[in-house]
Amino acid sequence: MSKRIERALVSVSNKEGIVDFAKGLASHGIQILSTGGTASALRDAGLDVVDVSEHTGSPEILDGRVKTLHPKVHGGILARRDDASHRDQVAANNIDYIDLVCVNLYPFAEVTARGCSFEEAIENIDIGGPSMVRSAAKNHDDVAIVTDPADYASVLEEIADGGVVSDATRKRLAVKAFQATAAYDGMIADYLGKQGDSSFGDTIHQQWRLVQDLRYGENPHQKAAFYRAPSIGGPSIAAAKVLQGKELSYNNIVDADAALQLVMEFDETVCVAIKHTNPCGAAIADTPIEAFTKTRSCDPVSIFGGIVAFNREVDGATAEAMKDVFLEIILAPSFTAEALAVYSSTKSLRNVRLLEIDPRLEGGANAPDMKRVLGGLLVQNRDLEGSAIATAKSVTQRAATDAERRALDFAWRVSKHVKSNAIVLANEDRLVGVGAGQMSRVDSARIAVLRAREHGLDTTGCVVASDAFFPFPDGLEVCAEAGATAVIQPGGSMRDDEVTAIADARNMAMLHTGIRHFRH
Repeated sequence: MSKRIERALVSVSNKEGIVDFAKGLASHGIQILSTGGTASALRDAGLDVVDVSEHTGSPEILDGRVKTLHPKVHGGILARRDDASHRDQVAANNIDYIDLVCVNLYPFAEVTARGCSFEEAIENIDIGGPSMVRSAAKNHDDVAIVTDPADYASVLEEIADGGVVSDATRKRLAVKAFQATAAYDGMIADYLGKQGDSSFGDTIHQQWRLVQDLRYGENPHQKAAFYRAPSIGGPSIAAAKVLQGKELSYNNIVDADAALQLVMEFDETVCVAIKHTNPCGAAIADTPIEAFTKTRSCDPVSIFGGIVAFNREVDGATAEAMKDVFLEIILAPSFTAEALAVYSSTKSLRNVRLLEIDPRLEGGANAPDMKRVLGGLLVQNRDLEGSAIATAKSVTQRAATDAERRALDFAWRVSKHVKSNAIVLANEDRLVGVGAGQMSRVDSARIAVLRAREHGLDTTGCVVASDAFFPFPDGLEVCAEAGATAVIQPGGSMRDDEVTAIADARNMAMLHTGIRHFRH
């Protein structure tokens, strides 16, 4: 039998583009069946529409809960055109074939996200819609299923060229349809599973969308791909606009995410530099170029091949200041025309990835952190505790000065993004030294001091941030010997009194935050 589109069933909750799509169908002589609000919208636009209740001979009942669940609907969708027995049954039951189904589902996610009663959530569980979508997708050899307004134009183009939708397109649309119903059922299952006492629910269903296949993973022998979350709220690398540069690699994406998360900690004009997910530089200033100059001075060696991120627009002067440093990625809310011109001026500069994403965007705070382990998945709330300086408790004889408190606040916000065990040396406006990822905290302290001295940075008068408590006084003593005058740490060690005594003996000020920032 011909696969020419002669009859379409159109019933959508999201009416974006539906009038133009239906007009396109009608212009090719395709009969349109519809229901409820969709039928009204199409009639208001001047289209001839056959109500599904008229088509089936059965009224909508139960407040609209039952309207498309009928053999004349599902028989018309599911009948195989190449099966003689199916054709005989279609004829015997006076069923008309339905060749195209355009359906999207009740807005369950939107309704529950804005807050609603349990009863309202239940009423926004679509039954007829998923049934029609699955029926059409199952029988995609004969039926085109359209669930996404983004596909309207391409489907109309194919219909205009011979009145049919190609086999390849019908298969592609069917895959998309099953993905849509799977995601929909997963949302409902997760919502209902959270009605008990668990903070995270009994199950997790998230349908991640492929952004791109990557050249390789962490290492060249590993295959890899990048996926986007089903809904993106707030800043994310998955939503970044790539303005230029080579294709992002696995490690680029991981490091860029680390840079984005750190730069999000600051309202002040800030520049941060990331190498292997750890900050090797960070500074605040009045302008982006000043912030970058300070950041580069923190560790002019490690910044080579690193990621630099800003929370302000990158202008031409800043781009000029950066162009002699080999960088993998520059991330910023925007780039001026002058900055783009700098980075398009030579082949090597054109290879630098410029990512446009605004770290100041709101949203995304409720998205959980997830980490795979063999055979399992760890889920936790995001660590959104930022500045703790206002509530930190002074535990030493000497209180921190205003300048020290500003420096401690800066250091504490950076320490949250350093791999544990983390020791950060800083002054009011920039990093001085970083010790990251060591098995003992005293080793992290030694490395932080060593890194500062290697790059000619004076540690005299700096402050210290430790992401977790000092289990012994030795780490603090290393920092004190280097000239640190104040420290911020969570507190909570069995030896807090010993550590505090060392601070008092050195005339250091110490603040306890009561908050730990482990980052594994």
